[in-house]
Amino acid sequence: MKNNKYILLVAVLALILGSCDPTELKKPDIGTAPSAADLQITITPGTDAFHFVIENKSTTTGIATWDLGNGSTASGSKVEAYYPIPAVYTVKLTLYAQGGNASTSKSVTTTETDWAFFSDPLITMLCGGIEAVNGRSWVMDSLAQGHMGVGPDLASSTLWWSANPLAKSQKGLYDDALNLKLTGFAATYDNKNVSYVKDFRRTDAAYSNPRMNDTDYMVDYPGPISGTWTFIAKDGKNYLKLMGATPVFPCFDTGAKDGLYEIIKITETSLEMACMGGDGNAWHYLLIPQGYVLPTITFDAVFAPTSNPNEYEFSLSNVSIPAGLSITKVVWNFGNGNTVETTNANQSQVNTYMQKGTYVVSVEVTSSEGKTYTKDLTVVVAANHPDFVEYLLNAMVMYNDFGETALVPAGVDLAGGTATIDVVANPDAAKYPNRSKNCALFTKTNNDWANAFIQLPVGYRFDITKQTKFKVLVYGTAGQEVLMKMENTDKGGNAWQTGCELRRKITATNVWEIMEFDFKGAGVNNNGDIYTSDISTDDRFNKGFYNVLRIMYQPGIHDAKYQVYLDDIAGPHVAGLQ
Repeated sequence: MKNNKYILLVAVLALILGSCDPTELKKPDIGTAPSAADLQITITPGTDAFHFVIENKSTTTGIATWDLGNGSTASGSKVEAYYPIPAVYTVKLTLYAQGGNASTSKSVTTTETDWAFFSDPLITMLCGGIEAVNGRSWVMDSLAQGHMGVGPDLASSTLWWSANPLAKSQKGLYDDALNLKLTGFAATYDNKNVSYVKDFRRTDAAYSNPRMNDTDYMVDYPGPISGTWTFIAKDGKNYLKLMGATPVFPCFDTGAKDGLYEIIKITETSLEMACMGGDGNAWHYLLIPQGYVLPTITFDAVFAPTSNPNEYEFSLSNVSIPAGLSITKVVWNFGNGNTVETTNANQSQVNTYMQKGTYVVSVEVTSSEGKTYTKDLTVVVAANHPDFVEYLLNAMVMYNDFGETALVPAGVDLAGGTATIDVVANPDAAKYPNRSKNCALFTKTNNDWANAFIQLPVGYRFDITKQTKFKVLVYGTAGQEVLMKMENTDKGGNAWQTGCELRRKITATNVWEIMEFDFKGAGVNNNGDIYTSDISTDDRFNKGFYNVLRIMYQPGIHDAKYQVYLDDIAGPHVAGLQ
């Protein structure tokens, strides 16, 4: 290897004496326009055979910037370069003065090899080291959360956006590979002739046929593309620098400034980097070696009945977690609307099923690398829970559940005051008996008899000869009253005289409860021209008479605002109504 010459090497910038700020070029004290003849470079040995002191000895005053010939740049009158491998390096000085700038070059030949350079673990992990004749190829870790990202600076390069697994499928970048070799510090970008680039990069002369895909562009770019790379340690940070006659980049071209990618973290199986893109934003990259199969977390999901009715205990078993990984989240979905999330993979969970049936239970496990694993279980519940109450009885139908079913629309009778009924999110959808997404919120303000109601279409009437019960789910304040009433609108303004009503009180505050109103034995006596002691047995009332069902909250109470949630209004089947 001592006889080979390498075109790009490691450079450690030990001393920066100044910077080339464009505003400084306007200052009158940095000299007149230089010429190449005015420029002079001296190169002298440094602390060892691999370090050299490079100085600007020009007769013209100006700001000195350097291309050190090893892939790195510097600025200042006196800098130091590191050349660990025998080669001829061309040092270029550019001197900026008030009237313009000029450049000159000088070569330095080295004959010694710093073998410690090749043993640097970062170099070995990047390219595979001396033993890797074919180098090491890196591809995008497409299955990891944040394999691409963007943010305001290199330390926060996923703050604004972090790519979900496979977020950029069909963009022409997940099959790209960046190969780095130690020999010749060769960098080869194999893109299968198509690349994915930021929108502002699509006009690069090397690209053709740009077509928008997602927010950025796919371009034709004949490959593989050859370039070079170097590793730079500077100010306590490590950088990979990629260079080529045409763009060389890690699978996604964001116009990295000076071709520099800060190495945030590198292991034998991952490379995390960030660069300042040509748009001024910091772009994030997470790569893995080509062909590397990520280690996976494995587990089984099991369940068993407890001693309680319809209660089952669920847990993970045979959990295997590869070194370097951990479980960050476990989410159980019990198939009956109940879910639970935990960060403790060893914690078992219990769930109670109120109704008999077959339930598909799923558990989703998330690893520290952002990958998710899912297992499904089937639980067969043979019988209803002892506390379960069958909601829809024989000859009963759902009138309105404020979600999927609206056999009869719900309205509100203002009764001369202020009242509303609105479809809202269920305030407590986690527990039996009401796990529906939506429900109704009835509100009345300073209004005695305002009510929510459902009125059957013309020609339809309630038939309570086979079923006398009506039901509604209620969520309100304990001790407050709910009134349910049937009326016949044929009486117009005197419909109230036909009313048959029942009252119930809420038993618990802010808990869904099933409220049942059984009109068997209920009578009508409103001082009108009609009377019965039992509408369920009186043929004038039990079929073909009532067409309105009203629900009142705190009936007869005027001086306050009252609210109650209602859901699943159900009652006797109405023949022919669909």
